[in-house]
Amino acid sequence: MTEVLKAYGRALRSLLTPGILWHLLWPTVLAVVFWIAVAWFSWDTVGAGVERLFNEVGWLNWLQMRWEASALAGAIFVKVVLGLLLIPLIYGTAMFIVAVFALPLMLERVAAKDYPELERRDGGTLAGSLGNALMAVAVFLAGWVVTLPLWLIPGMAIVLPVLLAGYLNYRGYSYDALSAHAGADEIGGVLARERSGLYLAGVVAGLLAFVPVLNLIAPAYAGLAYIHYCLEALRRARKS
Repeated sequence: MTEVLKAYGRALRSLLTPGILWHLLWPTVLAVVFWIAVAWFSWDTVGAGVERLFNEVGWLNWLQMRWEASALAGAIFVKVVLGLLLIPLIYGTAMFIVAVFALPLMLERVAAKDYPELERRDGGTLAGSLGNALMAVAVFLAGWVVTLPLWLIPGMAIVLPVLLAGYLNYRGYSYDALSAHAGADEIGGVLARERSGLYLAGVVAGLLAFVPVLNLIAPAYAGLAYIHYCLEALRRARKS
């Protein structure tokens, strides 16, 4: 936990580095604008599809009846479901944008300023970056949908999204934060040794997503924290 907190503290300090603040904002803004535009033009069509899906699939129909029994009926229920689906789509898209585009740009600045002694070994690949990001988003979205019935359990509406976000951030950022400076074998070694810490760093970012205003920068701020966590872990590994 100490290393996770140090990484987030270093990420906070890195906000003073020229060019970093911009990368904290634009991925989430772009994701929000994109999905609001999609919702605007396809809300009725998607809503009708969601309603049919809930009527035809057994456990989804059970979930609908339970929610409607709690005074959420008809069209209101569909809107709630669409809203619940829109949130992970925005967060997952923002994470993907950060991982593929913003994180490499932040990495260059942070590494030059705070880790200049780390030799670049370019063990990562573009295919690896895209594959990790896509897999992270796919599992995150699937987990969000599959666990919807559990949201009826008190407290699970907070616990489950945080745990899912933890996986999303861990899987989506760890590889990219190491890809430029670690060799292929070093990437595997650091990810194996630091798995619990990397996941915990993702959970912290998931908690930040519940804080108003901070949730706008949470995806990119998490990426910045992962840069510090991973490069510091790589530095320790090389010294040992």
